Amino acid sequence: GEIGNSPRSYQPTSVFQASYIQSLPRHQRLRFISTRSTLPAAVVVSSRRRLFEYCDMADGEKESPAAPTSYDEAMEALSSLITKRSRGNNSNKGNQFDLLFHYLKILELEDALDDLKIVHVAGTKGKGSTCTFTESILRNCGFRTGLFTSPHLIDVRERFRLDGVDISQEKFLAYFWWCFNRLKTTCFTLILYHIHAAEFGRYGQERTTEDVPMPPLFRFLTLLAFKIFSAEQVDVAILEVGLGGRFDATNVVQKPVVCGIASLGYDHIEILGDTLGKIAGEKAGILKRGIPAFTVQQPEEAMCVLEDKASNLNVDLQVVPPLDVNLLNGQKLGLEGEHQYVNAGLAIALSFTWLKRTGHLELANQDHTDSLPEQFIKGLTAASFQGRAQIVPDQYVDSEKDGDLVFYLDGAHSPESMEICAKWFSGAVKGEHQSDKAKPQVSSSTHQLKKNIMQVSINVHPFNQCALHESKLLSEILLATLKSSSSLAFMQILLFNCMTVRDPELLLPQLMKTCASQDVYFKKALFAPNMSVYHKVGTHALPSAVPEADLSWQLTLQRVWDNTMQKDKGREAKQVNHVAEEMKDDTGKGGGSLESSSVVFPSLPLAIKWLRDTVRQNQSVRLQVLVTGSLHLVGDVLKLIRK
Repeated sequence: GEIGNSPRSYQPTSVFQASYIQSLPRHQRLRFISTRSTLPAAVVVSSRRRLFEYCDMADGEKESPAAPTSYDEAMEALSSLITKRSRGNNSNKGNQFDLLFHYLKILELEDALDDLKIVHVAGTKGKGSTCTFTESILRNCGFRTGLFTSPHLIDVRERFRLDGVDISQEKFLAYFWWCFNRLKTTCFTLILYHIHAAEFGRYGQERTTEDVPMPPLFRFLTLLAFKIFSAEQVDVAILEVGLGGRFDATNVVQKPVVCGIASLGYDHIEILGDTLGKIAGEKAGILKRGIPAFTVQQPEEAMCVLEDKASNLNVDLQVVPPLDVNLLNGQKLGLEGEHQYVNAGLAIALSFTWLKRTGHLELANQDHTDSLPEQFIKGLTAASFQGRAQIVPDQYVDSEKDGDLVFYLDGAHSPESMEICAKWFSGAVKGEHQSDKAKPQVSSSTHQLKKNIMQVSINVHPFNQCALHESKLLSEILLATLKSSSSLAFMQILLFNCMTVRDPELLLPQLMKTCASQDVYFKKALFAPNMSVYHKVGTHALPSAVPEADLSWQLTLQRVWDNTMQKDKGREAKQVNHVAEEMKDDTGKGGGSLESSSVVFPSLPLAIKWLRDTVRQNQSVRLQVLVTGSLHLVGDVLKLIRK
């Protein structure tokens, strides 16, 4: 329809009017703004120039879904959406949540979102693993799947998986620029009038209600996931909540097929609340009236809140038991750790309910209490999820034996998940010790090897000095081999960092106590800052130079560790800081010896270098390095140790 002739009528008072303006040809858009303005000519000219760039951008978008740009340029554009300068900022408490519905209109995703058949999962621990199991199950049932998780470890494309594989760079760029340019253009059109009014003190009160800024990072990524999954026509979209639930961007979904709430605990208390009841209330925000929901066994305080919220919404909330290991027919879950049987049980319930509610009764009607469909077993055993109970040998270390430097990666960052991580790590390293003992250490017995060495010396003529020297050298090599093969020492090393909003007094003692209860003790703890920075979305490429970091937080972590070690020994803690200096020479000496209990490195690459140098210089040592405290730390380590 026509938009009137009054001087103020060009103000886009709705997304629909903004869309109308955007749909006009470029020259009409410029004329539309200038002829309907009573503002001074200088402002109109300035605004025309500013709008000119966005008009060109929008016109280019109609010709091609992706502007010709590099992946790094897309990351720069994505980084511009980061509104918080540090993790844990308490501004994420539902600010302008309703704007998400405006963004859906701008991107024309309202109907597409309703058409997606969504599994929505919240929780403190295990929600990502539950989503991973669910996706793998339904994919192995023959459905085209879309999986949205967070955060990413190395590349932002990890957040968007199609049929179990990260979205391709080509598709990512196409969908990214389509969404980014469309939002940028429309949001600019919506606020253009208010820019003018603010400059001249007019209509100031209206600006707060009409201003539509670009969405912040996670909201944009969520919208992008909706665009990708709808355009790729997935049969099922599995969405992991980013933070909380009630005000999370994924909660713009109004008609999920089924909802799940994984294990609850204390995390993000500065945003979600400082009690389990408050946290459970936020997580229960994803429940929708009449939509079936499942959870696992929860602490009583949390369970009471979940049941109350479910009752008010007429939601049939069912508590799911852990998966019975016998149902796997002798196979192992694809994700390591005893706690994964809890997540697998929840994933099975979500998958069966999704099949039933979407009309796939041939699988949904099977009784899964005594047996599981073959597709379910295959999905559970083939599931994979980076950075969660993951074991990765260093691919760069140059030593005589494989497996001398192995990283055990888990992004645990709450007291509860730290306990689970410690149990997994302890079991994994003890299992490796047992398997190593079972291997034949050398091809012959110790007695036979010594006999061979003696025979070499006897057969050498005493006046043949050259041969005598060679025989001694050979003897030394053989004896060194014997010594290294018969006295291989396993040493557990901790590589740790966490966000400043976490409480290391809760995390580190829990880790140490749980490992000690399994007779696993860390020889040394390393503390280093992450390479990734919060204000920039990076790529898989390593930084060309590591900037100097403020080590005050790492020194705090070290003090907590040393104090815990000393308390455990019943002595007063010594407040000593061991800060590793950059390597002085090519020998790699630095970072302290294996005898000191902890050390702070100025950068993560230096910590990795010290580990590699230690292995090279101590051939009888095998290092088992637990990397935990932060998923971002895990991602940075993966960048450094994978080829």
